[in-house]
Amino acid sequence: MTINLECIQKWDRDDSLKSYRNEFYINEGTIYMDGNSLGLLSRRAEQSLLQFLESWKKHGIDGWTSGEEPWFYFAEKLGKWSAPLVGAKAEEVVVTGSTTTNLHQLLATFYQPEGKRTKIVADELNFPSDIYAIQSMLKLKGFDPKDHLVSVKSRDGYTISEEDIFSSLMEDVALLILPTVLYRSGQLLAIERITKAAHEKGILVGWDGCHSVGAIPHKFHDWEVDFAYWCNYKYLNSGPGGVGALFVHEKHFDKLPGLTGWFGSDKQKQFDMDHTFTKASGSGAYQIGTPHIFSMAPLLGSLEIFEEAGIENIRKKSLHQTSVFMELIQQELSGYQFHIVNPREDASRGGHVSLMHPEAARICKALKEHGVVPDYRKPNIIRLAPVALYSTYADVYNTVQILKDIMTNKKYEKFSNEREVVA
Repeated sequence: MTINLECIQKWDRDDSLKSYRNEFYINEGTIYMDGNSLGLLSRRAEQSLLQFLESWKKHGIDGWTSGEEPWFYFAEKLGKWSAPLVGAKAEEVVVTGSTTTNLHQLLATFYQPEGKRTKIVADELNFPSDIYAIQSMLKLKGFDPKDHLVSVKSRDGYTISEEDIFSSLMEDVALLILPTVLYRSGQLLAIERITKAAHEKGILVGWDGCHSVGAIPHKFHDWEVDFAYWCNYKYLNSGPGGVGALFVHEKHFDKLPGLTGWFGSDKQKQFDMDHTFTKASGSGAYQIGTPHIFSMAPLLGSLEIFEEAGIENIRKKSLHQTSVFMELIQQELSGYQFHIVNPREDASRGGHVSLMHPEAARICKALKEHGVVPDYRKPNIIRLAPVALYSTYADVYNTVQILKDIMTNKKYEKFSNEREVVA
């Protein structure tokens, strides 16, 4: 069908989540399509940060155990609130660290090479920081990453074949680390099926959920995922550098974290100052240092919104908006060398649309000049992420029209086709 303004206006009128747009600070005249890199600030997130500043002002050091939200228990509370988004039990999730530090922690815990099982499998399209952490852990264990990091190759440069993942699961593999959603192409991997296949081979599985948590429902507990980790500043709108989170399945609660620190202690024992580590009973054991309270505070307000809106409703709208986006791209931008590289099928698509174009960097600069905030990924990808909580269908429609004007009138030509320092 042809999508016109009448369709767009109807979808916006009927949108069950439309009221949440008013929760967010959106610059007038700007269409924000970069929520898969940094989500926008909500008024509730702002208020929860101010609330924690006030508690410091009022209570001083007593804020750790006094006030409306005692800091001492805050990481676990946020974990409990985050758990429904990933299909976990409350005690299986804790808000702590960053994506990379949490991966280092989880690798130190779950990568225990023994006998012939010494290798780690990852994909060649994974975010570089994950690969750096894996290489680092292999070296610390005395293994050469060139031989012990198995890289699942991409057949097209944008997606990873499930069959190729399965064929990499050999008897010498100890651990499989994959992204739930590939950051460039937006491909959503079959988490449950891949986890089950790895377990059948005796291989533990960890998932990087940075590009899915907050956009896609998960069932990490029921799928028997061994561990997962993610950031909270993309779809979960916790702010730049916001504290990350991790999941450890309860079947592994008997394990001692590979990197122990005093905030992983049993809270009843922590201030005994004993040099014998008594770990917390759940995922809280994977904390290392003192929580970054002010960097965690905005997440509280943000998670309130997610609890109200419902992750299933968010996913439903996200899938429809990205579907409309792709239809409009095909309808309006035919002949301009754009190629959609994200999967078209709902079951295989994350929350953003990925466009390949040889002039991608300069097109992104032109979009910004014309009020659209996109995301560029080297060498030739334009990522566009309509976020269900604050993006309208009109945003999607107008983005395509602006892009069409840029291409028709070659407004991108005045820019260099090179990324900025921060892409």
